[in-house]
Parts: sequence; C-alpha cells; structure tokens
Amino acid sequence: MAGQDFTGNAFVTGGGSGISKAVCVAFARRGVRGLVIADINLDLAMKAAAESKAVAINPEFRVEAYQLDVSHPESVQNAVDRMADTFGRIDYVVNGAAVLGEYNEVSETGLDTLRRTFDVNVQGSFLVLKAATKVMAAQKPVVIDESLPARGVSRGVIVNISSVVGQIALPKIVQCVASKHAVIGLTKTAALDNVKHNIRVNCVSPSWVDTPVVQSAIKSVPTLEKTIISHLPMGRMGLPEEIADVVLFLCSPSSSWVNGTNFVVDGAMTVGPCSPDM
Repeated sequence: MAGQDFTGNAFVTGGGSGISKAVCVAFARRGVRGLVIADINLDLAMKAAAESKAVAINPEFRVEAYQLDVSHPESVQNAVDRMADTFGRIDYVVNGAAVLGEYNEVSETGLDTLRRTFDVNVQGSFLVLKAATKVMAAQKPVVIDESLPARGVSRGVIVNISSVVGQIALPKIVQCVASKHAVIGLTKTAALDNVKHNIRVNCVSPSWVDTPVVQSAIKSVPTLEKTIISHLPMGRMGLPEEIADVVLFLCSPSSSWVNGTNFVVDGAMTVGPCSPDM
C-alpha cells in the first residue's frame, strides 16, 4: 500500500489562514522538502510559514512566503515561475484562495460583487492551473510507488478547493454559488487535458468549516451558528485540519488512480435534510 508521506515541493494559495493554512502545516508535518505559502496578505503568509517550519519533519525543509493576488495574471505567473526557479520543481499545488462576497438576493447583488468573486474564485483558479500545469508538464516524471510500478509516474498533482455550493445552492450568495460550480468544471477539464502529462487534478468541496472567515460572520450574525449547526447532521462544523487530511490524500500516492474527481467533505450536509428528532 502506498503511503501518504511527501518529499516534494508544495505551492499553496490562500495559505495564510483557514483551510489552506491547515494544508500548509499538514504538508510540513508529512515531510515536504519545499513549501511556498502564497496569500494576498503577506503578514499572514509569513506567520503560516513560521508555524509550518516549527512542525516540519524534513531536515531539508525550506519555506517561503509570497504575496500573491490570484486575480492578476502577472502576479500568478511571477509566483509560479519564482517557485520553479527557486525549488527546481513543483510537485503539489493547492488552489485555496477565495472570496465569498456580500450577502444579497440575486436582484440586489451588484455586478462589482459578481466580478470580484469570479476574478478570485474562477479566474484565479484558472490562472494558477494554467501556470502550474505548464511547469509540471515540463518536469521530469517521478515513479509514484516503487513497490508497485503499475501505479505509473507523476509530474505533479493539483487540488482545487471548491465548496458544497458548487453542487447545491444556498440563498443570498449567488456569486459564490456560481463561482464554485465553475471551479468544479475547471477541475474536470484540467484533469482531462493533463492526463497525457501524468498530472492529476482533483477538487475538494467542504461545507461549513470553523475558519476565521466563518467565525467573523458568526460574530456579525448572532443566530448564524445555530443555523449552521442545524444543517449539519454531525452536529458541528468541520475543522480545517479535517479538510487538509483529504487534500493531502489527493496529493499522495494513495490516490494515484483518482483524477477529475470532486470530493465532498461536508459532515453529511448534502445527503439529505437534517432532522435531529427522527
């Protein structure tokens, strides 16, 4: 059985907080040699880098923090090129940068909100996919599992972060729902386009996760936490670390035949109505 230890180099967007930060820490704990934490907030990226370095197990571990606006093509290309030049190759990419936008019904949602959400969530994911797959396709392939050569070789793995609203709809966040549907579409097409390069592309779709963004929303809307829990059959929000576990599985040799898939990690939210009295 293939393991889930990592020795390559990882590039994580939105890595300064939330799920992406948990992914960075998990990569460090699992043995990556190189890690780039890219975030629009450089201070948060640097703090996440320090936290990752503190738990890293690879004696050759190296981490760098980049300031990155994924909605800008030049910013993305420069970041990906910089990592490739500095670390020599990019083995794992996690596309986690995202925005939610304001809460409004469709009739009240501004075009600026729609554009900004798509610029980050859709265009940003596309730009990272485009730049990263070009670098990966030119890399030397590595054997996935020497004990089981039939698993083949890999030039890289990419995991996009979508959401359960990429499959279902919730009211008053049309821009987020539409953009996360698009991320799943990007994932499937990129997976097919890159099979010939031995690059796998998958997606993870969480529901409510206990992140700083969600906690900030709860502080603004006192009833929100109760509403969230009422929609989660498991009775609690997910932890960023629980989502990171799935992301790392998809990056690992253990998932060598998983490609173009959207993994829903939602505490049974989308299985059916939650009725605690049943």
